[in-house]
Amino acid sequence: MDRAALPGARAVIPLWLEPLERLVEAGGAVLVVIALVAMLLFSLALERVWYFRITYRRARRALIGRWAARHDHLSWSALTLREAWARELIGRLRRPLPWLRLLVALCPLLGLLGTVTGMIAVFDSLAMTDTSQARAMADGVARATLPTLTGMAVAVVGLLFTSRLEHIIRREDQRLHDRLARAVEDTDA
Repeated sequence: MDRAALPGARAVIPLWLEPLERLVEAGGAVLVVIALVAMLLFSLALERVWYFRITYRRARRALIGRWAARHDHLSWSALTLREAWARELIGRLRRPLPWLRLLVALCPLLGLLGTVTGMIAVFDSLAMTDTSQARAMADGVARATLPTLTGMAVAVVGLLFTSRLEHIIRREDQRLHDRLARAVEDTDA
């Protein structure tokens, strides 16, 4: 959009929305959707870091204390209860993983959607002008591929975080069981 052609356009579009306007101009509305999905993905990631660092560790200490305070540690029902408690705590840590995986898988698909719609717009504009302008076509193709690049970049970073979180969850599952067993040994000594 040419601001010189629209006097007073700066008053219509607030200054803080200009980056969003440039984003839409560069890659289309799909790029904005990818940005929103990325914000949601990284918000969930930050929430998981916060949860793991603060809430989970408190809950783990409380669970170990509750297990160590029990008198019966060896019966079948006690071991089943310990496993159920551990599974519940690890389940809370694992809860957003399906959503994270969904958002990671969605990003490349949205990028592809942006590229297809951008290419349709390029071919449509070329059909309207009846001239083959290589520079205009190259510019249009470059703009059309921007959503795919963005979607793939967000997906790769999200995939790295998701796989790291899965690794942490597997490690914490093993550590929780070890700490529960050690808590019983410490109380028996």
